[in-house]
Amino acid sequence: MKKTIAAILAGALCLTALTACGGSKTDSAAADSSSAAAGDDKTITVGATPTPHAEILNAAKDALKAEGYTLNVVEFTDYVQPNTALVDGDLDANYFQHTPYLNNFNKENGTDLAAAFDMHYEPFGIYAGKTASIEELKDGAAIAIPNDGSNETRALLLLQDAGLIKLKDGIDPTSDATKLDITENPKNLDIQEIAAEQLPRSLADVDLAVINGNYALQADLNAAEDSLITENPDYAKVYVNVVACRSGEENSDKIQALKKALQSDDVKKYVDETYKGAVVTVF
Repeated sequence: MKKTIAAILAGALCLTALTACGGSKTDSAAADSSSAAAGDDKTITVGATPTPHAEILNAAKDALKAEGYTLNVVEFTDYVQPNTALVDGDLDANYFQHTPYLNNFNKENGTDLAAAFDMHYEPFGIYAGKTASIEELKDGAAIAIPNDGSNETRALLLLQDAGLIKLKDGIDPTSDATKLDITENPKNLDIQEIAAEQLPRSLADVDLAVINGNYALQADLNAAEDSLITENPDYAKVYVNVVACRSGEENSDKIQALKKALQSDDVKKYVDETYKGAVVTVF
């Protein structure tokens, strides 16, 4: 693995510091500010996780400015508040989640958020912690995976592809699986379910970790370069990251302007050159 544990921890600590030091605009003052901006016909307020989503949005600012819009990006470091803020009207849209997560959020919370348009997918990877390779894993080794429904399924499928476990029949990328669905675990692996944003930080304490693409990037990890194994592209494409809005607003002027700017050749070039395979556009 090309990144040291120390470097990973430094990246993870930077992520934590975003919340502690105000780098994440999730406090009440920021919410009030974004709410006011969301009511402005010429300001488009979008919630996003810092990497890569906020970075990609910022790459589209000039294109939106040329169309007469100001883009206001509000950063979040978790997967719940961006949807809550969108439901509450504090945002015009958000950009951080894939379709299965959005569908699951609507189901669990009785909300009606919609995928306005597709943007990219981020391949999951298995990263080395205390153990340097999959082949060196010992009996009882600890593996950390994300604990939210759709991403846990995704992580378990990757562990199955790596030959470490076997899941019961019928588990596919659209399922809502947990470690209780493991039918074979020949190495008696200790599968630890952890909040997705904490996974990079966990690497020092576990043998391996399956990490979401955005949180890997924030910890200076690239699935295409640093992971021991990456996700099957056919699975990864199921988890296309979308720009979401309130249902019924998909064809609004703001959302259509945002779509035009984000699905541009300039943004595609930015993504390809910046993330080098860790973020793959679908437009």
